[in-house]
Amino acid sequence: MTTSHTSDANGAGPADEAVRAELSRLRDSIDNIDAAVVHMLAERFKCTQQVGHLKANHHLPPADPDREARQIARLRELAESAKLDPAFAEKLLNFIIAEVIRHHETIAKSA
Repeated sequence: MTTSHTSDANGAGPADEAVRAELSRLRDSIDNIDAAVVHMLAERFKCTQQVGHLKANHHLPPADPDREARQIARLRELAESAKLDPAFAEKLLNFIIAEVIRHHETIAKSA
């Protein structure tokens, strides 16, 4: 089988180098986005920790199913408008909510 590009001694032709450069550029962007996501989640959890303390101090339940349902519906709408799979967004939020409730339960037990 013949190919339409030429290779240097390392098997990397100009097209291969261009592909590697583009992969590197895209991966750098992904790494930056991942870092931003982690920092945003950290900020979110700082806020939810404060909510947990407020709930515990006022003897409110750790979970708020009505709020959670509204948040899921809101996030699904945001996902659709952002061309992100709403089911994926819902799974992600459910995972986050479960972790928040776990934190709130821990806070309530220590209050």
